[in-house]
Amino acid sequence: MNTTAILRSAGSAADAPGAPLGPQVAGGQRRPRGSATGIGLWVFIGVATMLFSLFLLAFAMRMDSSDWSRIATPWQLWLSTSLLVVGSVALQQARNAARASRWDAARSRFVAGGLCAAAFLVVQLWAWQALQAIHVVPVGNPAASFFFLLTAMHGMHVIGGLVGWTVTANAAWRQDDPARLTELMTLCARYWDFLLGVWIVLFLALGWLTPDIVRFICGTGSPT
Repeated sequence: MNTTAILRSAGSAADAPGAPLGPQVAGGQRRPRGSATGIGLWVFIGVATMLFSLFLLAFAMRMDSSDWSRIATPWQLWLSTSLLVVGSVALQQARNAARASRWDAARSRFVAGGLCAAAFLVVQLWAWQALQAIHVVPVGNPAASFFFLLTAMHGMHVIGGLVGWTVTANAAWRQDDPARLTELMTLCARYWDFLLGVWIVLFLALGWLTPDIVRFICGTGSPT
């Protein structure tokens, strides 16, 4: 299962005979709920959440080892976080504009959201290069290994989202069925909210989670 397949199925779900209809949008049209597609995306989000949770658990358990040497969080992560926030907000605005049949606004906000996501990936690579410039590499220090692993995992999910974004942007510029476009933009906005939520958790864990905090959470010590 991937986000591209989910987004592509939105069109067929919307066009299927007897597809459930949702509230009216501007112009008197009714927007299909796309329940099967929406559930598919929620399942994907659930699976991805469990995957990230397991790796974060391993991260927390590993940091109490004697060979753990904490690394400084690159300042570029603040910039990438801001880009992901702006991108998520832009896609929410695109979804709302699509529901109101304001298609010029929907397209412009949708493009802005995708550009922010692409810029997020560029800044993440910049952060990797900044670490490597000071000889922080994925081998030799488990803290660095987890940093590169977790940020790479999240980056792959962003890339998957950009593939789905490209499918939706292509449909928007072809001026496909408004109900289908609304559904596609809604799914993209939902997925970007997920990406933002996961990233905030990762950012906090990578930057501020310490062995003392982990021991306190587990009830085996107190934070210093």
